[in-house]
Amino acid sequence: MADPFYITTAISYPNGKPHIGHAYEAIAADAIARFQRMNGRDVRLVTGTDEHGLKMAQTARAAGRDTLEFASEMSSHFREMCERLHISYDAFCRTTDQRHHEASIALWKAMEASDDLYLDRYEGWYSVRDEAFYAEGEITEGEGGVKLSPQGTPVEWTVEESWFFRLSKYRDFLIELNETPGFLEPESRRNEVLAFLKGNDLRDLSVSRTSFDWGVPVPGSDGHVMYVWVDALTTYLSGIGFPDRDGDFAQYWPANLHLIGKDIVRFHAVYWPAFLKSAGLPVPQKIFGHGFLLHRGEKMSKSLGNVVDPLELSEHFGVDPLRYFLLREVSFGQDGSYSADAIVTRCNAELANSFGNLAQRVLSMIFKNCDGRLDKSQPVSEADVVLVSCVAENIASMRCSFESYAFSEGLDAWMRGVFACNQYVDEQAPWGLKKTDPDRMVAVLMTLFRCVRDLAIAVRPVVPSSVDRLLSQMGIAEGARDFAALEDAEWFVQLAASGFILEKPEGVFPRLEQPEGDGEG
Repeated sequence: MADPFYITTAISYPNGKPHIGHAYEAIAADAIARFQRMNGRDVRLVTGTDEHGLKMAQTARAAGRDTLEFASEMSSHFREMCERLHISYDAFCRTTDQRHHEASIALWKAMEASDDLYLDRYEGWYSVRDEAFYAEGEITEGEGGVKLSPQGTPVEWTVEESWFFRLSKYRDFLIELNETPGFLEPESRRNEVLAFLKGNDLRDLSVSRTSFDWGVPVPGSDGHVMYVWVDALTTYLSGIGFPDRDGDFAQYWPANLHLIGKDIVRFHAVYWPAFLKSAGLPVPQKIFGHGFLLHRGEKMSKSLGNVVDPLELSEHFGVDPLRYFLLREVSFGQDGSYSADAIVTRCNAELANSFGNLAQRVLSMIFKNCDGRLDKSQPVSEADVVLVSCVAENIASMRCSFESYAFSEGLDAWMRGVFACNQYVDEQAPWGLKKTDPDRMVAVLMTLFRCVRDLAIAVRPVVPSSVDRLLSQMGIAEGARDFAALEDAEWFVQLAASGFILEKPEGVFPRLEQPEGDGEG
């Protein structure tokens, strides 16, 4: 049985349409999922929408809409984003689904059975935008005396009856957990959480609301709905069948990776493990808080007019170039910047000019000079062996980087393999060998064919559609496009012996152009 790998994105709050940050996280999660599938893992990727909470109810009311109807419409935009960006999710969960309500109630009852829930009165600061409670010491004063959360969002003083979770009981457990190497990454996120845990008396957490009714009802407590983060985090369980503890849940839990934005690390590295510990469930193996995407170095906001629809970007530049750019340009875990001109520059230099042109030149020369036939009979030279070895070493380096989510570093290693192939083409000059040494020309082209195939398979988690079109042209079977295929020493001999004939190749990485107008797509 294949080794399971369970990965989740954050559960998106759909009070507005998806933005580039949602797309960035979904693409990264998908690349990880595809990478692990290519490693032979039994992968489960879960995403979805978090549709409860005061902010959602207020947004629907302001639009004059029924809340569930509004939530359904907005959730559909996130599902569409996943489809359009080729996100290979296994489950798209909505917190308004009945099965999710059942999972949330089961988790609540498990925490209640541990005597970790009690009824009291909440008085404190609450941010509707963050759906988060903040301590007095975390509040700052903004312009006009407006009270602000650590995220810079307005907070309001809230007083209401509430169920509380005994978070303070788990302080030592949470410190030890977050000090565990590899649990919370990158290191900057871990340091922030540990500073919070060690620098404060951890207060018990209000986990129900009575001022609105848009949420999962608290069992046995009329008028109370669960705090939206209890409900939202439970999606990671309901997405694999909880409260049924057999089947998928037994197979995939605990999660291998929760991939989230850095602004919600506290919910995942403090509240979530405490809930799970209380409920007698294992905690996730890793939480990774990635950085923000900035537009030309600025945070995106409607007032600045720099909010860009990721689907419009994918329409103009193509899905795979957008995926490649986002994982290549930004050091994963840190904030990064993007712009239309940066997408064009990066993708033209690397996908179109370097790898795309390499593949097209090699396949075109085989089509024209070898009648599209592969030839396994020509002897190899030292230069051929050196190139094949160089490509293999850089692919191995890429895979190692991807295991630790260092995508940009991994793609840099992949590009070194591409550059080595292009240098080999220039040095061997197969167009000249056609007249002077046709057998050597064939050997050079066959070496390049093998290297292009290996490089294509390696980058498949990032640009799957384009690579699959290329590999299909090259006669590579759909079942022979994973990392195990790279270890198959006989694949080229078998393909050549099969009588495969290369048709006239078509490029899969065309050059990109700037959008018309202001250049910001």
